Amino acid sequence: MARHASTAQTSVAFDQDNTTRFGLIALATDLTSEGDAGRAFSGSGIVMHTTRIAFENPTTPASLTRMQPLLTQAARLIVPDVPLAAIWYACTAASALIGDGPVTAAIRAARPHVPVVTPPAAAIQAFRRLGATRIAVLAPYQAQTTQGLLSYFNANGLEIVNTLSLGIDDDRDMARVSAKSIIDAARAADHPQAEALFVSCTALPAMAIVDLIEAAVHKPVVTANQASLWHLAEICGTRLQAQCRLFATQP
Repeated sequence: MARHASTAQTSVAFDQDNTTRFGLIALATDLTSEGDAGRAFSGSGIVMHTTRIAFENPTTPASLTRMQPLLTQAARLIVPDVPLAAIWYACTAASALIGDGPVTAAIRAARPHVPVVTPPAAAIQAFRRLGATRIAVLAPYQAQTTQGLLSYFNANGLEIVNTLSLGIDDDRDMARVSAKSIIDAARAADHPQAEALFVSCTALPAMAIVDLIEAAVHKPVVTANQASLWHLAEICGTRLQAQCRLFATQP
């Protein structure tokens, strides 16, 4: 006798989604940004959704700016049709070289009206919050790539009083620079006239030791990932728990 499986029907309820969600466009070679974001937002209920954008080293101006036409498709792949509080493009040098306007336009071609956060623009906001206009810069790049960042800062009203470039041309190597080397380089990059120090590159693992860098140079330190995540937190009204002068400015 043939048996027929019964088909049970039941109603399915869906919870209202009140989660704050950010998008992250990370380089294909990025080893650092996701980890920094996870630590910064741990326990906050904020969710970061990551997509990757094609990138090939070395980190020259030519290779960095080649990402511009790829940004729209990268943004389109971040949880389509799900609201995002902001999208973070995690590349300091490329953002400075391409420019905030073109970066924002490319991302908003896929995700209209979503706020776009770039590390150098976030750093500008961070220095304004800290009241610093004269800064020293530590960058892991070759000098020609660092120059694009310096030009960006100059155009946005910052005075660069000293610069140190480490001469590394592969962002995967930047991600493996030791804490001691970063702190030693920060001391070398600092200058008595600098009101704050900027540590560039989302690949460089500086955010995790920003308190140690501040202790070494005795002034506020802003790193690429730290500034970006602080700006994202400001957008959604979340206070980040970390021992650094920038995060201490949050209400």
